[in-house]
Amino acid sequence: MKKNSYGIEQLIAHRDPMILITELTAYDDNHAQGTVCVTAESPFMSEKGVPSYVGIEYMAQMVAAYAGAKALDNGGTIDIGFLLGSRKYKTHTPYFKAAQNLVVSVEELHKEESGLGVFDCKIKYNDELLAEAKVNVFQPDDPQGFIKGQ
Repeated sequence: MKKNSYGIEQLIAHRDPMILITELTAYDDNHAQGTVCVTAESPFMSEKGVPSYVGIEYMAQMVAAYAGAKALDNGGTIDIGFLLGSRKYKTHTPYFKAAQNLVVSVEELHKEESGLGVFDCKIKYNDELLAEAKVNVFQPDDPQGFIKGQ
């Protein structure tokens, strides 16, 4: 897998405070991997930690970072995409804890010319599987036109 030199802000359309992932560490044609460093200041942090349902957004942002890196590698630009939903989002922990450096991996299972895609996503901490899902995304050719219903 390739390692990149892109900052996360270069890869996704999100801006602080909604950038939830820390780094895209490696990617290739069908896979990507990155980190989420959970801290006491992390968005959605509670007394017990970050609720594990936030993991679906970690996965979606890693998919976006992967798409962004591939676009930049090919001379393209960063476009917004949409999380359509997931199948079988399963968590094995109720919270992600402060001081955990989570590894988020995504694998592209299916992509259509229309912009629809399906990814197999996992979140691990020290090789322990904490969450998993099949994530459905959509990246139209004209995101602004799509938003406006054109």
